[in-house]
Amino acid sequence: MSLSPTIIRELADTVQHAQDHAHTIEKLTIRHPELSIADGYAVQDELRRRWQVRGERVTGFKAGLTSRAKMEQMGVHVPGFGILTNAMARPENSAIDTRELIHPRVEAEIAFVLREELRGPGHSIEDVLAATDFVIPALEVIDSRFEKFKFDLESVIADNSSSSRYASGGRPRNPRDLDLRTVGVVIEKNGEIQASGAGAAVLNHPANAIVLLLEHLAARGEYLPAGSFILTGAITEAIAVSPGDSIVARFQNMGSVSLHFV
Repeated sequence: MSLSPTIIRELADTVQHAQDHAHTIEKLTIRHPELSIADGYAVQDELRRRWQVRGERVTGFKAGLTSRAKMEQMGVHVPGFGILTNAMARPENSAIDTRELIHPRVEAEIAFVLREELRGPGHSIEDVLAATDFVIPALEVIDSRFEKFKFDLESVIADNSSSSRYASGGRPRNPRDLDLRTVGVVIEKNGEIQASGAGAAVLNHPANAIVLLLEHLAARGEYLPAGSFILTGAITEAIAVSPGDSIVARFQNMGSVSLHFV
C-alpha cells in the first residue's frame, strides 16, 4: 500500500458515509493521486470490518467489469472484486427503494453457489464447476457513489466495486447441464428489451471470473468457503433505472428474475 492506515480509515469514512446516506463524492484519486489498487482493497477491507461490527454477514463476492461491454462503458480494462453481505440481498421480484440509492443501474448476471470450498490459485473452469452446487439467474443493482458515475479502478474498488443490492430467481441449475458460454440473456425495462447477450461475454466463460477471484483471494490469504454466493459479472451493459421502473432478466433455460424500483 502507498497510503497510511490513518488515511485508509479516513477514506473508508468518506465512502461509508456516501453509501449510508446516498450522496455523491469525488473520485478518491483527486485528493490522493497516489491511491493504488492495493489501497483500494484496504479501504474495502476496512468497510467489511465495519459492516461485520454492525452485524452484517458476508455472503459471498462479486466480480465487476468482467465483460467487454462493461469495461468499455466504464473506461477500465481489468476486473475488480467486491464483497457481498446479507444486508445487500433482496427477494426476487421485490421493490427497491431508490431513496436509499444515488443513480442505480441494473445488471444481469449468472450467479454461482458453491457446494465445496475453493482455495488457492491455479484452478480451472472444470475445478469451479466441480465445486459448484448450482448456478442461478441474478440481478445486481450497482450504485457508484462517485459523481456522474465516473471513476477509476482504484476508486471503484474502494467503493466495494459499486455494490448495492442483489437478487436471484429463476431455476437453480447444475452448471454441467448447461453450456454457460452460450446461455442467452435478455433484459427488459417496463416490457421493452434494453440489452441482450450471452454468458461468453464474461471472460469467455462466467467461471473464469471465479478463477480470477480465487487468484485475487489467494494473494490476500483468503478463499471461497462452501455456500459462497458469487456474482460473476454483467453480461451486458448496465441499465439505468428510476422510480416506477420494472426490470426483468430472462435467461435461456434458467428462467427469469425481476425487481421493481419505487
